[in-house]
Amino acid sequence: MLPKYKRILLKLSGEALLGNKAGSGDPFDPAIINQYAQDIKAITELGVQVAIVIGGGNIYRGMNEADSGIERAHGDYMGMLATMINGMAIQAMLEKLGIYTRLQSAIKMEQVAEPYIRRKAMRHLEKGRVVIFGGGTGNPYFTTDTAGSLRAIEMKADVILKGTRVDGIYTADPEKDPTATKYETISYQECISKGLKVMDMTAFTLCMENKLPIIVFDMNTPGNLMSVVQGNNVGTLVQ
Repeated sequence: MLPKYKRILLKLSGEALLGNKAGSGDPFDPAIINQYAQDIKAITELGVQVAIVIGGGNIYRGMNEADSGIERAHGDYMGMLATMINGMAIQAMLEKLGIYTRLQSAIKMEQVAEPYIRRKAMRHLEKGRVVIFGGGTGNPYFTTDTAGSLRAIEMKADVILKGTRVDGIYTADPEKDPTATKYETISYQECISKGLKVMDMTAFTLCMENKLPIIVFDMNTPGNLMSVVQGNNVGTLVQ
């Protein structure tokens, strides 16, 4: 079956990499990284061009300056380094499966990653390499959601696929409210008016202004990524 989307930006949270290791003190669950890599490999074999942005929350989350004593900008740079560690973990697992990858960083660290250069990243995608963008936007005060939206627009991606632990966008938090119902599709404006937290507002506004659709889906179910790419009714489409 031919894919519906030719080029995607896959946005993953750092916390997702904890898998079943949450609370153990380990930053990664190798089983979940392997599952992600297998799912990504399957869609690249269909000819889908894949770019990835990953958060760093499994290693370091920005903390309240009053509590931690670490100022916001400094803490954000620490978070950027965490995203690079996660990017390297995903890269290692993909390459173990024989997928050619490139890790690009928004902050310079030549020994482990290429610097982010838009035209170079586009060329890697055209050649069928999976491109992982680390280091967020390279600027403090911006989240990795914003980095994902920005890179998706720069790469001319067809869609942002936001892989989470829940299978879409609900009227309320389904883990707290059993009566919450899921949206199949929803508009950008509805998300804003109903206060639904899909991404932070900067990231969401970027997508809305550039008419870039977002699909929120459960990445932890094997095969879901393939279903989304083929255009099946998985997750929630924001457009």
